[in-house]
Amino acid sequence: MSNRNNQANKQAARERLRAERERQAKKDRLRRQLIVGGAIAGVLAIAGGIGVAVATMGGDDAKAANGPLVKPANTGGAKGTEIVVGKPDAKNTLDLFEDPRCPGCAAFEQTAGATVEKDIKDGKYKASYHLGTFLDANLQGTGSKNALSALGASLNVSPDAFLKYKYALYSKEFHPDERGPDKFADDSYLIKVADTIPALKGNAAFQKAVKDGTYDRWALEVSKAFDSVKDVKSTPTIKLNGTVLGTDTPQGKAAPSSVAAFNSMVDKALKK
Repeated sequence: MSNRNNQANKQAARERLRAERERQAKKDRLRRQLIVGGAIAGVLAIAGGIGVAVATMGGDDAKAANGPLVKPANTGGAKGTEIVVGKPDAKNTLDLFEDPRCPGCAAFEQTAGATVEKDIKDGKYKASYHLGTFLDANLQGTGSKNALSALGASLNVSPDAFLKYKYALYSKEFHPDERGPDKFADDSYLIKVADTIPALKGNAAFQKAVKDGTYDRWALEVSKAFDSVKDVKSTPTIKLNGTVLGTDTPQGKAAPSSVAAFNSMVDKALKK
């Protein structure tokens, strides 16, 4: 092989390496958009952006938007978009802003979810859940909306079934990698997860609601209510009595990454 050809091959190899680095850099940039303080979080689409809106929906979403609004039991508000779990007389309110497909939310739930459930039971605070579906637009797919609809079906069974089902959906075992298949778009997968919850296992009414999309319109309304909260820019966002709990980062407040940190921030923000 002549030196000329050798140099050409080296140049070609360098070009291939450069192209691969550019492709990886693009992937890294996208991934950084979903990172808040080391936990991957969804960046909300703002008005006029790429948010999920009825005007841009197609197929099943458009059908759901024009379908009947069936509100699950254990919800409040004119459209059933208020999801508050806990003792009504609890002096403190924990607001949780999450998206079912958000890996940062999964990380938070896997860390502090059991603590939140215990605190609710103990009456330390009641929890108000605000669930969005913007990652369906950012990552493509329908899994967030479909999972939210299934969560409505679980809430119709009981608040406890809702909490345990949400925790299972965010678990290491069942929460899908955001770079992989949109597993939550599959009703059979959502039912498989539900079968790990005693109140939902083999529950024919719950399964029918998931398969029929009974709460699809409700899920869209809950998502619209989530989008209307202007001061929340990423998920998970956790507030106690209006105070955002987290650590300051260039991207905003990062949700507590340990039970100790969560408890410490909660104790500081509690009304005594």
